[in-house]
Amino acid sequence: MDGHVYDVWLYGSVVLDDFQLGWSDIDFVALTQGPISESQAENLLTLRQNMLRTEPDNLYYRSFEGIIANLDEYRGKSFQRLIYWGTSGQRITDRYASDPFSLFELAKYGKPVYASSAWVLPAPGKEELVSAVRGHYEAIRKYAVKTNETLYSCGWLLDIARCIYTLRHDDVIAKTQAGIWALEEHFFSDETPLRKTIEIRQRPLAFKDREDTRLWLKGLGPVVQNYADVLELELQSV
Repeated sequence: MDGHVYDVWLYGSVVLDDFQLGWSDIDFVALTQGPISESQAENLLTLRQNMLRTEPDNLYYRSFEGIIANLDEYRGKSFQRLIYWGTSGQRITDRYASDPFSLFELAKYGKPVYASSAWVLPAPGKEELVSAVRGHYEAIRKYAVKTNETLYSCGWLLDIARCIYTLRHDDVIAKTQAGIWALEEHFFSDETPLRKTIEIRQRPLAFKDREDTRLWLKGLGPVVQNYADVLELELQSV
C-alpha cells in the first residue's frame, strides 16, 4: 500500500475523549487513491491478526473498527471492493453505508492520522440526523426488549440520551457526556440505572466479570423500554 494511502481519519469515542478499553471501539476510515486490488484486500483483511501476533500484549488492536476503501468509490457510495474491520470479525465486501451519526462525527470532529485534504463528505443535515434517531429508536423497540449479560446492554441508555441530545441540539456528543447531560436535565423518572451505566462506562474492566453486574444487565430490558418512551415523546415533538 506504499504511496497508495490518501486519508486515514479517526472518529467516535477516541476523538471525543470517551474511549474506554473494554467497551469502546477505535473507529476509523482509511481511503486509498486508487482501486484496491484483490491481493491487497486479502492482505489487509488479516492485518490486525498479523499485528496482534507480532505484539500479543497490545490490547488495542482488537478495538479497531472501520473500513479501508477507494476514495472515489467512497465519495460515490458505490464500491467494487472494500475491507471492513469489526470488533467481531472482518470481511471483504462491495456494500457499505455510513450512518449519519458517524458521518457527522467525521465531518465535524474527525481527526486525521494521515490526511491529504479536509474530510471528503459534508456533515448530514438536521433531517438526516432526525431520520437516524428515528431508526435508532425503532431498533431499540425491536432489539432491546430483552437484554443479555454484556456491558453493551446498558449502553442502550446512553444511546437514548445521545439521541435526545441530537434532537435538541442538532449535534452529536460522546455517549458518556450525553448520559451526564441527561441526568442534569432530569429527563428520566428513574435516574439510578443511568447513573450506574455511566459508572460502568467509565470503568468497564472493573465491572465486566462481576456476577451482580451481569444479573442487572440481563434484566435491563424494561428499563430500556421506559427510557425509550421518553425518546418517543421527543421524536413526536420534532
